[in-house]
Amino acid sequence: MMDTPGMSTEEETPTGNLKEVLEQLLEAIVTHNDPSGRMVSELFQKLPSKVHYPDYYAVIKEPIDLRSITQRIQIGYYKSINAMAKDVDLMAKNAKMYNEPGSQVFKDANTIKKVFIQRKTDLEHAEPTKSSVRIRNRRSGQGDRLSGVSVALNYGSESEDDPVLSGSVCYDEGESEAESQSSSMEMNNPIFQLYEAVRGARNSQGQVFSEPFQHLPSRREYPDYFTQIKLPIALTQIRAKMKNLEYESVDQMETDLNLMFENAKRYNMPSSSIYKRAFRLQQILQAKKRELLRRDDEDGDSILSSDAGSVKRKSHKKNVKKNRMKALYAAVTEAREVGTNRRLCDLFMVKPSKKDYPDYYKVILEPMDMKTIEHHVRSERYATEEALMEEMRLMFRNARHYNEEGSQVYNDADILEKILKDKRKELGPLPEEEDVGSPKLKLRKSGVSPKKSKYLTPLQQRLNELYDAVRNFTDRRGRRLSTIFLRLPSRAELPDYYATIKRPIDMERLRSHMTGGRYQDTEALVEDFSLMFNNACIYNEPESLIYRDALVLHRVLLETRKQQEGGEDSVPAAVGPLVRELIRNLFVSVMGHQDEEGRCYSDSLAEIPAVDPAAPEKPPLNFDVIRMNVDRGRYRRLDVFQEHMFEMLEKARRLHRTDSEIFEDAVELQQFFIKIRDELCKNGEILLSTSLNYTSKHLHSDVEQEKREKVPKEMEEDKLKEEEEENKEGEKAKDLPGEKWQSESETGRVYIQSCSFENSTYHVGDFVYVEPSEPKLKSHIVCIELMWEDEAGGKWLHGCWFYRPSETFHLAARKFLEKEVFKSDYYNKVSISKVLGKCVVLFVKDYFKMQPEGFRAGDVYICESRYAARNKSFKKIKIWAVPPSTLKLVPREVPLPVVRVASMFAKPDQDKLTISYAGSGGFIDKDREEVIMEMSGAEPGCQHFEQQRHNNMWFKVGDCVYIQSHGLSKPRVARIEKLWAKSGSTFFFGPIFIHPEETEHEPTKMFYKREVFLSHLEETLPITCVIGKCMVSSFKDFLSCRPTEVPEEDVLLCESRYIDTEKQMKKFKGLKRFSYSSKVVEDEVFYFRKLMVPQKEASPLLDKKISELEVKLADVEDDDIEDMEDELDAPRTPLMPQMQTPITSDMDSIVYTPSQVPSKTLTQETTPKVKGLSKKEGAKRKINMSGYILFSSEMRAVIKARHPDFSFGELSRLVGTEWRNLESTKKVDYEERAAKIVDQQERERPHPKQVSPRAGTPVGALMGVVPSPSTMGMINQTMTPVSGNPSQRKHKCLTTRQQRNKAGPLKTVILF
Repeated sequence: MMDTPGMSTEEETPTGNLKEVLEQLLEAIVTHNDPSGRMVSELFQKLPSKVHYPDYYAVIKEPIDLRSITQRIQIGYYKSINAMAKDVDLMAKNAKMYNEPGSQVFKDANTIKKVFIQRKTDLEHAEPTKSSVRIRNRRSGQGDRLSGVSVALNYGSESEDDPVLSGSVCYDEGESEAESQSSSMEMNNPIFQLYEAVRGARNSQGQVFSEPFQHLPSRREYPDYFTQIKLPIALTQIRAKMKNLEYESVDQMETDLNLMFENAKRYNMPSSSIYKRAFRLQQILQAKKRELLRRDDEDGDSILSSDAGSVKRKSHKKNVKKNRMKALYAAVTEAREVGTNRRLCDLFMVKPSKKDYPDYYKVILEPMDMKTIEHHVRSERYATEEALMEEMRLMFRNARHYNEEGSQVYNDADILEKILKDKRKELGPLPEEEDVGSPKLKLRKSGVSPKKSKYLTPLQQRLNELYDAVRNFTDRRGRRLSTIFLRLPSRAELPDYYATIKRPIDMERLRSHMTGGRYQDTEALVEDFSLMFNNACIYNEPESLIYRDALVLHRVLLETRKQQEGGEDSVPAAVGPLVRELIRNLFVSVMGHQDEEGRCYSDSLAEIPAVDPAAPEKPPLNFDVIRMNVDRGRYRRLDVFQEHMFEMLEKARRLHRTDSEIFEDAVELQQFFIKIRDELCKNGEILLSTSLNYTSKHLHSDVEQEKREKVPKEMEEDKLKEEEEENKEGEKAKDLPGEKWQSESETGRVYIQSCSFENSTYHVGDFVYVEPSEPKLKSHIVCIELMWEDEAGGKWLHGCWFYRPSETFHLAARKFLEKEVFKSDYYNKVSISKVLGKCVVLFVKDYFKMQPEGFRAGDVYICESRYAARNKSFKKIKIWAVPPSTLKLVPREVPLPVVRVASMFAKPDQDKLTISYAGSGGFIDKDREEVIMEMSGAEPGCQHFEQQRHNNMWFKVGDCVYIQSHGLSKPRVARIEKLWAKSGSTFFFGPIFIHPEETEHEPTKMFYKREVFLSHLEETLPITCVIGKCMVSSFKDFLSCRPTEVPEEDVLLCESRYIDTEKQMKKFKGLKRFSYSSKVVEDEVFYFRKLMVPQKEASPLLDKKISELEVKLADVEDDDIEDMEDELDAPRTPLMPQMQTPITSDMDSIVYTPSQVPSKTLTQETTPKVKGLSKKEGAKRKINMSGYILFSSEMRAVIKARHPDFSFGELSRLVGTEWRNLESTKKVDYEERAAKIVDQQERERPHPKQVSPRAGTPVGALMGVVPSPSTMGMINQTMTPVSGNPSQRKHKCLTTRQQRNKAGPLKTVILF
């Protein structure tokens, strides 16, 4: 713990002292939790998003949050405590201004202000303590804990370029040495260094990131954590394992650290501070491991193995690896052109100038040159040889992407890449691959792909599964659909693509993001895939092949994600059962509420009649009826259950005196009900209901008012009864003989303390059995209070009679303790001769724990209440007032259980009666009434309602309903914003919500389950068209809460408005909110303990569109498909490597086996096709020129001039329309012209040769540009690509619709 801050200490500056005080004040706010364990400051740590809450910044002129306050403390902005107090007050004031009174944020703002003031007061009144240099050093050593409270608040402002990301680690002086000594491990041990890099990592302000990972969460506060996380681990456990020398290699340490981070990311939301810290620390972990790998051989020790004998082998392997890399680099740099002796790598040595070629860096996202590669080789940045190969491939790929096909740079890139591959084959396999025991080699030789590295995190494995599922999917002909999506088309070749598509992306970019750790969850990868497929659908015609391929791959992606999740939708638990369980727990708690002696307060209320004497027309109600309703789950609203409970308790108070036991028990139970209700509902955080408005203050006020009304009447009744009794006693005295009365009044008796009778001695204070007044009755139980002897020698006793339950008047439903008796108000004298023996009556506090000596169990009774015969009422005894006795009590060996038994008058058919009272219907609904509202400017004859009933269904303004929608698969949804009746008919007015299938969108677009969109339609409809009720929630409410009376399948989500004119969906602030009068029954809302995370699902048009395209493309001849496959089999671009797995290119992995090729194709081909053969290598491309394509190339420019604002797809549709409307003779003319063009181009086709760079262009600037007709560019090229002259390239057809007419099937050029 820190010493008391804020006090003057030796050799301590006031500035440092003030900072300590401010940080303690901040810590008090940030760490304060409410009774349920919820962190109160959570919503105050960061300002609301300007995107989601733009109105916040319109209302709040001076926004501030805890993160800003933390930063001001760190930079010394505050010169006094009052300065910080003003900011805290401003923060609370902003929250209360923006949020409604009574909301949770409003309450939290008040709580934060109180916590701050309380902590400030505590610090001001704390006694000053002196501090030595040693203590101050200890404080400085604890600086990470002091500042660690605000790490989460400052985290969001950290830059991605923070030094921590590069692996820089700082820690307290002497702490690493202490850790090293305690773990029995040297500080230069790489395992300890990796652990210390994570434990001591700080940001630029010195704040420790690993603080939340030091210990596991509390099982008591977070029981669900240990349910979700199967292998919990924290730095404490890792440090203990390291101390016991359980880690034999760095990889084992890395596995445990990654497990800890993945656990944190799985349990916490992606937007949470702990999730971000885990992500940041994982980056630090990987950076530190790379650093250790580079230093591995220099230190002379093995990082990845604990075997001491492997040091020399490792050093030897390292030298071999480095020499191989130098040889590969030299093979590229020393390559010369035959004939000219020109060095081929000259154009690749440095990157182009950003000043001269700015477009290069827009096209090429990851530039690479030979100088950079040389530096990486010299600094040993490459952990594996494959890493060097990948950067070489990247450099050559960039060159082909930016430059024209056939240019010098393009050709040089192909030649150098071939030289590089040949050199690697010449060098042979790596030394470790020659190891006979290598499992990867065995798998490779057997043709089985190696398993994923065991060090891949679960997230990385899921990302790879999704990526591989899309990349490797093939159709029934064995064609890999993802080939066209591997790489974007060239910007130089297709500039209109980049004008149409605002966010271009390809699978290589996705793989790059995966290897770079850019994806924090699978949803981010799914979104990027969806963007890529959506781009393809926007640019290409709906009837094209690539359009169909995009849809199919999109469906494959979603099915794979669903399989990863186990095929289950992330739907929340049904709210109805949760509410009924809450009501059941509340009822059980109230009925089981006991006093200190174990007596249930509800027992005394069992005799309350079910039928209210004051209102016999009301349905019967007692605890048994309520219990039956609870057991049957008939309560789905808390306010209805509360009304029944309160009605029962208020009836008990009304029917009994204020000084009766039943009255007091009813008040206690109602008070306890309110307490437990608020705890279960967490004051509205779990269940928000109007029933919470009734508090203990209201109860106290009602009880006091009731007592003021009843007590004077009760006092008057008591006075009259006393007078009646006095009169009766006077009359009895007159009837007695004078001599006898005189003898009784005379003091001729001698009082004694004990007497003997029939070998038994009786004392004052003893309990005795007395002979019953009637033969059939049980003996009476009397407590002796007086004993005397009269003049005749007769011995008498006087005492209080104790009644058994059978001797009292009570309801048959009342229950009693076993052996219970009641102290009555009847006192009388009896002769000793009528005493039958001794017994014992114990007070309830002693009975269960103590027992009297010398008495049988059958002669020991319990008493906890007194019985008033006049009122026929029971009242609990607070003070046990009996004469002292010589009875000795001893503890029982085992305390007796509290057992209550039914009355002897209990009726066997009571349960049947209760069932008849409870009924067997459905849910018990809240009583409602029609609520009329005044509307200014209302039409004459119209009566507007705030709440109204129609066909046994209640409606209020703000409700959402299903309406009859003919011709649609799903009924539309309407919102009632006005409700009125006119001429005996009821109408409502409001906006209409539509389903995704009613909107125009690409089939690749994804929607949330049960998502609807607010349309521009606002209609007036009769209430008769309503077919059911539903609920339309905003995105925020859909994640956090549900109305309790609406089934989950009827809860819809709406966060966007559909603009029909623009065919777009745009988010909006939210629906109109209504404030209701007190007579309107509002919905009860149940809040989830943890926000649900909804996932988007496929468009309802996806499967339908795929089916349509399959039907349309089914009649395409196999030859046409094979031609398309020829084009797809152009040289493929290698993909980025899988993380920590052997790197392979897609060209190497795409293999057509006989099982993948249809038999028809095999029989038609006499010689196998050469896959991946480029035209410069001799492959002949089939020219697919047709009359339609020629027509399209001429008409597109004309139509675009007429409609400059039309998209590419719209222009293509117009071209297709013009072609269909063209006369037959003109179509024949176009076909003849197309045939001549094909013949001419076939004769003029040039032979492959190297082309010089473009004139006037520096050779260094040509590096890194893509070939024009790539696999991403075309599937069926209709024209021979021509390099060099742009004017020739404009004749390439960009049409994307496949037309079929009398001229026969037309080839489709499909662009992505």
